[in-house]
Amino acid sequence: MGTTIDPGARVALWRCHLLETRCELLRLLREPMYIIPTLLFPALFYVMFGLLLGGRGSGEAARYLLATYGVFGAMGAGLFGFSVTLAIDRERGFFALRRALPAPSSGWLVARLLIAMLFALAIALELALLATVFGGVSLAAGQWALLWTVTVLGALPFCAIGLLLGSVASANAAPAWVNLLFLPMAFLSGLWLPLAMLPDVFARLAPLWPAWHLAQIALGVTGQPATTSPWLHLLVLAVVTVACCVLALRRLARAV
Repeated sequence: MGTTIDPGARVALWRCHLLETRCELLRLLREPMYIIPTLLFPALFYVMFGLLLGGRGSGEAARYLLATYGVFGAMGAGLFGFSVTLAIDRERGFFALRRALPAPSSGWLVARLLIAMLFALAIALELALLATVFGGVSLAAGQWALLWTVTVLGALPFCAIGLLLGSVASANAAPAWVNLLFLPMAFLSGLWLPLAMLPDVFARLAPLWPAWHLAQIALGVTGQPATTSPWLHLLVLAVVTVACCVLALRRLARAV
């Protein structure tokens, strides 16, 4: 005998997810140490290196860094949005408490994913505004839409990495571990300046970093020459996302 799912139950589930997302967003808005770097640093660096040092109106530096600083912003939203808060919640017994609450077990995960993607979108839009108004960058409507989609969805692999870090690191150690990964990966992936300006060894090692693969997709959208097929980059990012999620969720399941 077949079973049916009550549509009302689906609505209630999504209402729970949205309410949890709202609460999590309010929580983060009260944390200026997260909000300010996440939302403002990509734009600040873009103004400095893409517009001022890159030459106002020249277009090339502004176009390149539009793509790569979007990736930089998605990295920050995903890594910091998950790792530090997750480590704090884990040490405070948040997940053990959730098991006793009449709320969806996936609510916290959905909420933080949605917020990371929301922040990535905000970063993409502010970079687009700066690039268009001050950098002389002009893209077709389809390119803009695809670039924003890449940036928003590109936060997911870094959410997974942040999830893994937050599941193993202590609350005190998590910020240090994230910064040790975040800043070197950004530099070694060519997000701050093209790898062609660095010794050849950096270009050869770049495929080791998930951020490089996402940057290649974003650069392809903006019209930069593609190194390899975007499907290969998508495959690498998908593998990283799934592997980190599986390891992190297993770790969290054992911890509570």
